[in-house]
Amino acid sequence: MNKKNLVISSVLVLGLTACATPDDPNRRAKIGAGVGAAAGAIVGQVVGHDTKGTLIGAAVGALAGGAVGHYMDNQQAEFEAELAREQQQHQIEIERMKDDTLKLSVNNEVSFDFGKDNVKPAFYPTLDKLAAVLMKYDRTVVHIIGHTDSIGSEAYNQALSERRAQAVANYLISRGVPASRIRTEGRGESEPRDTNETEAGRQLNRRVEIYVKPIVEGQEQKAYESPYY
Repeated sequence: MNKKNLVISSVLVLGLTACATPDDPNRRAKIGAGVGAAAGAIVGQVVGHDTKGTLIGAAVGALAGGAVGHYMDNQQAEFEAELAREQQQHQIEIERMKDDTLKLSVNNEVSFDFGKDNVKPAFYPTLDKLAAVLMKYDRTVVHIIGHTDSIGSEAYNQALSERRAQAVANYLISRGVPASRIRTEGRGESEPRDTNETEAGRQLNRRVEIYVKPIVEGQEQKAYESPYY
């Protein structure tokens, strides 16, 4: 980190700490998000200028190629154990991708009210469990992607999907997951899982997907690339 980035980070942290008053119920989330955003901006510069990703690996830790499968096996097992109730109730689906990325699909009906971007309080305990596992397995990058159905304009749905992804990210940050490990993205109505002609199909299309990508030694930059499967 050069002196310029260190100064920028310090100013951001001090400014956000001052803005979040002691009696503000969201104080922890605001400060955490601000600190993480500063760190994330610096990591982003490293990603953009170091094609080998060696600086990223040194900063956040990377997995040797042969250790990735075992590491992600253990993380998947803990997700499945901690989120067993949510899986049984079809609130969350956990899937292992071919490159060892873990995909968690969250049903929007349990996480957001229709047309809203505030995480439902009833969903907080689930996100608490998710955050705990993510903090334990910290050699990963977390991609949070929002999706909507086709009700409303394309522009409205795009913005809503972005806000929902960021709302989930903000909650995880408030629970200790470093913002520098989190990437958010909205894809609006562009990637439906089912038809938008029926309510059942639209419900499947309203979702947030969380991809947990391992940071592999020598391929660190790939962990920060947007997931497409």
